[in-house]
Amino acid sequence: MTSSHVKEVNEITAQPVLHRKLNARLLNMIAIGGSIGTGIFLASGSAVHSAGPGGTLLAYFITGAMVYFLMTSLGEMAAYMPSTGSFYVYASRFVDPALGYALGWNYWYNWAITVAAEVTAATLVMHFWFPHSSNFLWSGLFLSVFFGFNALSARGFGEAEYWFSCIKVAAILVFILAGCGMIAGMINHETIGFKNWNVGDGPFHGGMLAIFGAFVVAGFSFQGTELIGVAAGESHEPHKTIPKAVKQIFWRILLFFILSIVVISLLIPYTAEQLASSDVQVSPFTLVFKHLGITFAASLMNAVILTAILSAGNSGMYASTRMLWYLAKQGHVPAIFARVNKRGVPMYALIATTCVALLAFLSSFFGNGAVYFWLLNASSLSGFIAWLGIAVSHYRFRKAYLKQGRDLKELPYVAKGYPYAPLLAFALCLIIIGGQNYQAFTGDHVIWYGIVVSYIGLPIFIALWMGYKWAKKTKVVKLDDCNFQYEGGK
Repeated sequence: MTSSHVKEVNEITAQPVLHRKLNARLLNMIAIGGSIGTGIFLASGSAVHSAGPGGTLLAYFITGAMVYFLMTSLGEMAAYMPSTGSFYVYASRFVDPALGYALGWNYWYNWAITVAAEVTAATLVMHFWFPHSSNFLWSGLFLSVFFGFNALSARGFGEAEYWFSCIKVAAILVFILAGCGMIAGMINHETIGFKNWNVGDGPFHGGMLAIFGAFVVAGFSFQGTELIGVAAGESHEPHKTIPKAVKQIFWRILLFFILSIVVISLLIPYTAEQLASSDVQVSPFTLVFKHLGITFAASLMNAVILTAILSAGNSGMYASTRMLWYLAKQGHVPAIFARVNKRGVPMYALIATTCVALLAFLSSFFGNGAVYFWLLNASSLSGFIAWLGIAVSHYRFRKAYLKQGRDLKELPYVAKGYPYAPLLAFALCLIIIGGQNYQAFTGDHVIWYGIVVSYIGLPIFIALWMGYKWAKKTKVVKLDDCNFQYEGGK
C-alpha cells in the first residue's frame, strides 16, 4: 500500500472531505468504548442468574470467539480498503450491490434509533439523583452533547470517546482487581474460592435453553466493536492503525468480559435474586463495591453507567452520520447529505440523524412508548444483521482476492482461520438471530406480540434488500469482477 492510499484531501476538486484525524490511540479506545456498555454493567448479572456461572462463561467465551473472528475479518478488509461506507462497500463489491444497499440503511437506522434509546436511558439514570426532574430537560441536554461532540470534528468525537472509554475501563479494572482480592481473602479475610459455583445445580443451571439465552445477552454486550470499520475511513494510516486495533481485541474480550463474568460468578451466587434486576442499585458491580464498604457504591456505579450511555450515544451519532453521508455519496439519498464542512464534518447528515433520534425519542410519549420500543428492538436486531454482512463479505473478499491471483503478502493484515472463521461466525449469528426471543415459542402458547417486537428488523432488512435488487436488477458479483480498487476512504 502506497502513501497515496492515506491522503485525506481531494486535491483535484479541492472539495472538503472527511479528515483522517483518528490516530492509533483514539482508534483503539473507539473499539474499546464501542463494546463496553450497559450490557456488561447490568445485563451480565441476569445471564449469570439464568444460566449459572458455567453456562454464562461458556456463552461469553464462544460469543467472544465469534466476535474476534468477525473483527479480524473486518480488519483484513478495512486495512486494505478503509472506507467510511464499511459494510456497504464490502458487501456491494464482493457479494451483491443490493445487499450492500440494505446493510447501509440497516446500519444507519440501527445507530440513529440507538441514539434515541441512549438519550432516554440517560434521562432515567439522571432520575436516580433528580427523581422529579423533567425528561425534556435531560433529553435536550444529552442530545445537544452528542451533537456538539460530533460537530467539532472527527478528532473531537475521538477525544470525547477516548475519555468516556477511559472511565469505563478504569471502573472495570478496579472491579476485577478488588474482586480478585476478595476471592483470595486479601480484603475481607475470607477466602471465597469456587464455593458459589457449587450452589444448587451449578455451575450449569437451567439447561440448554438458559445457556442459549445467555448467548443472546452476550451478543448484545459485544455489539459496537464493529465501529472500527466505520472509523477506518477517518483513521490516520489505516493500514497500520487498523491491524493494531484488531490485534488487541482478543485481550480486551478476555480482560473486560470474561474476567468480569468470572469475578461476578465467584463473588455472588447465581441464585441471588438481585442479579436478575436491571436496577443500578443491585448491579453486580454495585454489589461488589458495597462489599468493599463503599457506602456510595450505587452513586458511583450510576455515574459509570451514565458514562457508558454517553459513550454509546456519542459513538452511535458518529456511526449513523457517517453511514448517511456515504449513502448520499452513492446517490441513495439527496446529495446535500454528502456535503462536508471545513472541519471534515458532514453537518447535514449529522442534523438529519439528530432529527431522527429526536423524533424516535418523542415517539415514546405516545401510546405508552409502544412505537419507541418497536424501533428499539429493530435497531437491536440490525446489529446482528451487520455482523452477518461482515462474515459473508469477508468470505467473498478473500475468495475473490485469491482467484484474481493476488498475493496475501500484499494485505496489511491477514485474518487467521479462513474460511472456517467467517463461516462459523456466520452460523452463530444466524443461530442468535433465530433465538432473539425463544421464550415466545416455548410457553403454553405462542406470544405473537413478542415475536413481532423482537423480529421486526428482519423483514425491514429483507424488504430493503429484495426491493433494491428488483428495482436495479442487481446480480451476485462474479469473483473475477470483484473490485479491489482503493478509493481513499470515500
